[in-house]
Amino acid sequence: MASGVTVNDEVIKVFNDMKVRKSSSSDEVKKRKKAVLFCLSDDKKKIIVEEGKQILVGDIGETVEDPYACFVKLLPLNDCRYGLYDATYETKESKKEDLVFIFWAPEGAPLKSKMIYASSKDAIKKKFTGIKHEWQVNGLDDIQDRSTLAEKLGGNVVVSLEGRPL
Repeated sequence: MASGVTVNDEVIKVFNDMKVRKSSSSDEVKKRKKAVLFCLSDDKKKIIVEEGKQILVGDIGETVEDPYACFVKLLPLNDCRYGLYDATYETKESKKEDLVFIFWAPEGAPLKSKMIYASSKDAIKKKFTGIKHEWQVNGLDDIQDRSTLAEKLGGNVVVSLEGRPL
């Protein structure tokens, strides 16, 4: 069931900037988003980039020690969100980077919010072409342990996530 919610152009721009890893100067790389949250506008008609809810690549090692733990802390405990997380991980063979689309629908969120976010998910997913990993998360227990994300990315072949062994 579609909700009639539209996706703001800024959301698509953020996605494209995160998806395309062109060779950039170190300053440009620092401005690249590592993670970002999207929410519904106040009138519930558009999906927008949530103000102040992002992690930049340049923040890592400066103000952000562990990007994954920091991302988890951005999620509201009592409302839904969509997120994009640029996961850096290693398998036994190679280093990889993949974008993960996250649908955050915690148990404490109001039923109306869960319904509109669930029915609007296809609108945002259609704009995010080429996403290999989608993850619906229903509470902190599901997302706090980084090994759950590692499983989504590559099952038991993932040996580290964000430079930290699993």
